[in-house]
Amino acid sequence: MTITQAVPPGTLTRLGRRFTLSAQTLDSPVTPNPVFREWFAEQRRTNRYEVRRIPFRDLVGWRFADSTGNLVHDSGRFFSVEGLQVRAEWEGHAASWSQPIINQPEIGILGIVVKEFDGVLHCLMQAKMEPGNLETVQLSPTVQATRSNYTGVHKGAQVNYIEYFAPPRTGSRVLFDSLQSEQGSWFLRKRNRNMVVEALGPVPAHEDFVWLTLGQIHQLLRESNVVNMDARTVLSLIPSYADEGPPLHSMEHLLNRLTEIKAHRELVQTSMPLAAVRNWRRTEDAIAHDSGHHFTVIAASVTAANREVTRWTQPLLAPAEQGLSAFLVRRIGGVPHLLAHARSEAGVLDVAELGPTVQCQPGRALTLPLPRRPRYLDLVLRADPGTLLYDTVQSEEGGRFHHAGNRYVLMEVGGEFPVDVPGDFLWVTAGQLSALLRHSNYLNIEARTLLSALRAAWARGGAYAR
Repeated sequence: MTITQAVPPGTLTRLGRRFTLSAQTLDSPVTPNPVFREWFAEQRRTNRYEVRRIPFRDLVGWRFADSTGNLVHDSGRFFSVEGLQVRAEWEGHAASWSQPIINQPEIGILGIVVKEFDGVLHCLMQAKMEPGNLETVQLSPTVQATRSNYTGVHKGAQVNYIEYFAPPRTGSRVLFDSLQSEQGSWFLRKRNRNMVVEALGPVPAHEDFVWLTLGQIHQLLRESNVVNMDARTVLSLIPSYADEGPPLHSMEHLLNRLTEIKAHRELVQTSMPLAAVRNWRRTEDAIAHDSGHHFTVIAASVTAANREVTRWTQPLLAPAEQGLSAFLVRRIGGVPHLLAHARSEAGVLDVAELGPTVQCQPGRALTLPLPRRPRYLDLVLRADPGTLLYDTVQSEEGGRFHHAGNRYVLMEVGGEFPVDVPGDFLWVTAGQLSALLRHSNYLNIEARTLLSALRAAWARGGAYAR
């Protein structure tokens, strides 16, 4: 018999209490913090890996298509690197450019299994190697798999615990489930299914997986390069159940403003041959912009001990520099609000998503004329350390990007910072962002990481400490 997958009506309050208790639990007899540290260090020590940069000609199963120059896999699956022509116009500003972009139309699964031990919810987390990760082995969700992976296109081992997420799901019930985007500047309309499911019975153990409370994970989020991007986006689905107080704007107002922005902006995306992209040059081992900014497409050979496939080659996108993603945080009427920015990126699915206040590659941004620089960038770069609620470097998706690190910042501003802001900026509460995450295409991946970081920085006993 298939178990009903939806959370029954009226259980959200009870569910909220359960997740709040898990967030308050900073250690656990299931996996005590010292035991976790020893296990994680051993995972990094013993899971052997080798990532070598290679020329494109040494890629196995990948080739540049004769007709387009696109970098494609022989199976026609996984992903491809193609060209994209973009034309954008809003608020009197217009821009047009072309660039390489990753096209991966299939929807993968990013999912965390939760289970109660001694009355406290724990998350089943995996130590997973990704070829492009900083520190290589990081904590990932229970399942982190493309459709090609979990349907066996890669001809590797079965994805562990996939039965808790893929139909008929007889051993679990779904708590949170939505399609969420990934990096809009580097992916073309990419989305993954983000899920949190509760196991309904015993869960078999595996040496590469560990049970942690939300409180334990929140502590790890304060450290660099421990909790990977896919885990952070799934964790962002779990709301904070603190009583925030009244927001500056109603949810209806926020939805109206975002709809207006999408309706008035023009973003035209046209696929084009990679060989025809302007101002990008292909050599035997790289595709790079003439300026040296943005990113480079490279090829890598990977050997890993704890993956479904243990040896392979693939393209990777390597950013030119460490990025910066920052939310300004201000109390309005005593209620903490974040200043979100409606961002239109090259590959975004629906014109614009809410992102952090500042999101850029700062080195490149500082070369731009002052009117074209990201608003509030200088404020963040000059921040007094005492105003930083969170300031940590985190890796982006190591399966597609090579050493893509972002500095993630939550910066508190005082009452002198204006409530009135430009029209493409919106003051929102964490609760409102959580409500938007029940749906698709409202928050970008960087905003979701910072929402998880906010809970790690502020949540104490289910309430804000500041």
